[in-house]
Amino acid sequence: QGQLVESGGGLVQAGGSLRLSCAASGRTFSTYAMGWFRQAPGKEREFVAAISWRGGRTYYADSVKGRFTISRDNAENTVYLQMNSLKPEDTAVYYCAAADSFGPQLLVPTSYDYWGQGTQVTVPS
Repeated sequence: QGQLVESGGGLVQAGGSLRLSCAASGRTFSTYAMGWFRQAPGKEREFVAAISWRGGRTYYADSVKGRFTISRDNAENTVYLQMNSLKPEDTAVYYCAAADSFGPQLLVPTSYDYWGQGTQVTVPS
C-alpha cells in the first residue's frame, strides 16, 4: 500500500517563498500523475497543480499560474511545489495526491487514488 507524506509547510510573510515536498513510499509512484490541492478553513478542497508521470505536462490553477511550479524527481519518488510571491489567500492545508492517469480529470479530487495527510501553509495578512 502506498503512502504520501508532505513536508515543507510553515509561516511565511507575504511575498515570500516556500517549497513543499511530497515523499512517496510503500510503492513506486513514478508511473502515476501527481497533484497538489489545498483546503482553507470552511472551503472546499481546491486544485492547485498537477504533473504527468514523466514531468512533461502540467496543469495549474489560474490563481497560482506564474507563481507556483510543480516538479518531480522519480528517482527520489518525490514531488515538489515551489511557491513564490505568496499571498494571504494562499493560506491553507496543502495536500499531494497520486492518480493512475494524466488528463483534465486531475482537476477533480475524486480522480486521485492516494492522498497525503497535508501540510499547513500560513501567509499572514
